[in-house]
Amino acid sequence: MDRRPENPARPLPAGATVVPARRCTTAFYRYLYHTVGHDYCWWLRRTLAEGELAAILRDPAITIHVLYQDGEPAGFYELDRRNRPFANIAYFGLMPHAIGHGLGRAFLRHAVDAAWAEGPRGVTVNTCTADHPRALPNYLATGFSRLRTVREIWQVPARLGLPIPERLRYR
Repeated sequence: MDRRPENPARPLPAGATVVPARRCTTAFYRYLYHTVGHDYCWWLRRTLAEGELAAILRDPAITIHVLYQDGEPAGFYELDRRNRPFANIAYFGLMPHAIGHGLGRAFLRHAVDAAWAEGPRGVTVNTCTADHPRALPNYLATGFSRLRTVREIWQVPARLGLPIPERLRYR
């Protein structure tokens, strides 16, 4: 996305709010990451040692924002500004119980607006075939454009116990 969206943001539904996790602990981050990413094979951060993850979370260029619905966590996004002048939505997603309740598009726009708040030259996001089927359509509808498609094969460590959908298994 090379410019801020011009259309007004859709408000979050009643009872929903986004709160920055200013001192996000590794335990809370792992809870968010594991709960949101379990069904989509999010695994990279699961392999990090406590110290490695803590260093990422302490980096002032990384911010964690938690979506709450009626007082309980419903999703999160992580903004990564280490590659200035660009901002990257490194992780974005809803918890399983929050999917399909009209939160996703408004929450994504919140992430986009937060990324643009510091005046980057552009905002990026990555998705893959393991993500929710509505991820790419939502990114495109929010104003992102497809820059490139890359075929990658990842060896997800079996020790993590993640369900690997049959369609993603390497043959």
